[in-house]
Amino acid sequence: MQAVTEETILEIPIFPLHTVLFPGGAIPLRIFEPRYLDMIGGCLRNGTGFGICLISEGKETGGDAQIFEYGTIGDISYWQQLPDGLLGVTVRGRQRFKLISSEVREDKLTVAKVALIPNELAMKLPQRFVSYADMVSEMMEEMGHPYTTLPKQFDDAGWVSNRLAELLPIALVQKQYFLQLDDPMERLERLGAILSELEKD
Repeated sequence: MQAVTEETILEIPIFPLHTVLFPGGAIPLRIFEPRYLDMIGGCLRNGTGFGICLISEGKETGGDAQIFEYGTIGDISYWQQLPDGLLGVTVRGRQRFKLISSEVREDKLTVAKVALIPNELAMKLPQRFVSYADMVSEMMEEMGHPYTTLPKQFDDAGWVSNRLAELLPIALVQKQYFLQLDDPMERLERLGAILSELEKD
């Protein structure tokens, strides 16, 4: 794990979800709870992001959810008022973080002090994994928006491994495991083992 320095500490609002956001990825959200509507409004006004963490126990709505200690800061790339009155938001993953401490405020919004984890350096995708890049390209086309609008880096091992981890039909705890891995090559190797198992089924 990368060393944490004082400059990498931030305080950010946290959005617990039953999903895993990876750096360079994107997720669409439908916002209706007042605490998160206020959070989104604040982020838009200040040009800041918020943390997305996978829920380990609990629900997305209502009470306080327990979350994994690693998550990703998301930036709002697009928002619109939906026909059903809800707020539609597209969030892009910027950078991973580790929770240091958190508190639930009176409005039920969780705010956490987090240590940022430096983004992975670009690493050329080895030839033996080029088929994974092709697979990612096909899945992104099938998924449509917001994946088709993402900047593409099909020759980068980290980017390809992150997209593969988020798009493969695997358990959320497995996705969380891959989010916490620091080595793109290890991520690709382990994803390859999962792909081999999926192909047998």
